Amino acid sequence: MYLHIGNDYIVNSKDIVGIFDLDNSSTSADTRDYLANAEKNKRVIYCTYELPKSFVVCFDDDELEEKVYISQLNCATLLKRYRASLK
Repeated sequence: MYLHIGNDYIVNSKDIVGIFDLDNSSTSADTRDYLANAEKNKRVIYCTYELPKSFVVCFDDDELEEKVYISQLNCATLLKRYRASLK
């Protein structure tokens, strides 16, 4: 199944490693370092030009590649959509 994470972006549900709240998790220095490193290595994909509220970490087993999607949707919305995609 697939998860719509904002605008025209859809990710495969099986590739999702985690869905994280940007406001709460970015207070940690480790998370800020992780996101900065992902940005530096061109693994960040912006799904919005609006105020970002969450980020979704995905790992594609076929391409052996990690991607971080920045979304304007909050975690609760993404979690609800994820659970609905599993049914």
